[in-house]
Amino acid sequence: LSARLAGAVQVMVASRSLCWGMSIAAHLVIIMDTQYYNGKIHAYVDYPIYDVLQMVGHANRPLQDDEGRCVIMCQGSKKDFFKKFLYEPLPVESHLDHCMHDHFNAEIVTKTIENKQDAVDYLTWTFLYRRMTQNPNYYNLQGVSHRHLSDHLSELVEQTLSDLEQSKCISIEDEMDVAPLNLGMIAAYYYINYTTIELFSMSLNAKTKVRGLIEIISNAAEYENIPIRHHEDNLLRQLAQKVPHKLTNPKFNDPHVKTNLLLQAHLSRMQLSAELQSDTEEILSKAIRLIQACVDVLSSNGWLSPALAAMELAQMVTQAMWSKDSYLKQLPHFTSEHIKRCTDKASAEENAPPGTQRLPGVESVFDIMEMEDEDRNALLQLSDAQIADVARFCNRYPNIELSYEVVEKESIRSGGPVVVLVQLEREEEVTGPVIAPLFPQKREEGWWVVIGDSKSNSLISIKRLTLQQKAKVKLDFVAPATGTHNYTLYFMSDAYMGCDQEYKFSVDVKEAESDSESD
Repeated sequence: LSARLAGAVQVMVASRSLCWGMSIAAHLVIIMDTQYYNGKIHAYVDYPIYDVLQMVGHANRPLQDDEGRCVIMCQGSKKDFFKKFLYEPLPVESHLDHCMHDHFNAEIVTKTIENKQDAVDYLTWTFLYRRMTQNPNYYNLQGVSHRHLSDHLSELVEQTLSDLEQSKCISIEDEMDVAPLNLGMIAAYYYINYTTIELFSMSLNAKTKVRGLIEIISNAAEYENIPIRHHEDNLLRQLAQKVPHKLTNPKFNDPHVKTNLLLQAHLSRMQLSAELQSDTEEILSKAIRLIQACVDVLSSNGWLSPALAAMELAQMVTQAMWSKDSYLKQLPHFTSEHIKRCTDKASAEENAPPGTQRLPGVESVFDIMEMEDEDRNALLQLSDAQIADVARFCNRYPNIELSYEVVEKESIRSGGPVVVLVQLEREEEVTGPVIAPLFPQKREEGWWVVIGDSKSNSLISIKRLTLQQKAKVKLDFVAPATGTHNYTLYFMSDAYMGCDQEYKFSVDVKEAESDSESD
């Protein structure tokens, strides 16, 4: 795009899907055919007319051309069809009724809608309501009288709220009042489809691991429009042979299967075609908020191990690597050869004979940071510019001091509150987005502070925060039965690997005070 804007490229070929994302224009636009291959139905279908109009809109450079030219290459039988839509005004219709569930869920969470009558009133202020009277056939109305409109809106509201209730996003009391539930609040907060949050709730369990998380996230409704191109199933079949987690009886014309394969390819840093790379970027743009929603669903159920796995998956997706990979893989310009050189150095020092002066092994980003400049340059053998990139990453890599305190530890009684205060301080204040060259979007780093019991796989308390330089976090939970209980405090990143921390602590719980003692 930059070469085209600079005038270095005179002719540019772009796919149909890019017509909405490009901000450039040309004197001449040629639309080569007006059909695309739909992998779901294994057939060629016509471009939506609004896509064609968007393509036509790229003809004519503002402040440069007095006129623009657009050539549409199509079948002769379709000429009159396109002339009609290009030369006559196109009616704009509402599609709110196609995605009503997510709108209602968000409005119920914000308490704009508190009962069914509020929902009907809400619809009367929408563009959908205005168009119903103007084009009733389009919206399957039998008439445009007040009675017809009222019945149609009531039926629409009833069906939508019933679906939300079945997916456990809302509750309906006395067949009138509505209130948000936990799943609905998670869906609204992360801006995800109500069917997706229902899928997460039904599929996630106490034994879910990274492989299961990838499969569940890949089946989200957000990915059902990932394009399947003609003959692409052959490419996906080859890709399925290379990814670490093999799929059982995959359908390669299914966008969810494609999403799973491309997510795994991203984590393995595989080389992909331009089209598949573009699809991967679209998948990754939604992946982090879907993972964060999984963390919320898992923590709501009190499942520790899968919640930690989901947090780790957020790191993996951001840095494009598997958890088994060396943490050094995050560093810019670090190839497998550089990593092998570092790990060989570490293993050689571990096996050094007694009495030999031992230098610290190089296995983490912190080890690279602690090396002397001469030793680092000799080991890495990178150019000055590349070393500068490595230094920039190391300076931004989270180096955080954590301290914690159990408040009034000696006087905790069964059924009473347990309060843990956590203090966080990093060496340097955050001054920009996460350094992740293989992640397509800029994103800010976030953290989870978790208290859990690994023995029982119980997540006791969780807080999410952003950390610029200093922060204080208060975690609390209800004290369990009398006795000594062992817990672990986890400090987890959502963007960088190898900087998580965990601390074990115990709590001695005394018997609950009796009524006579409290008096």
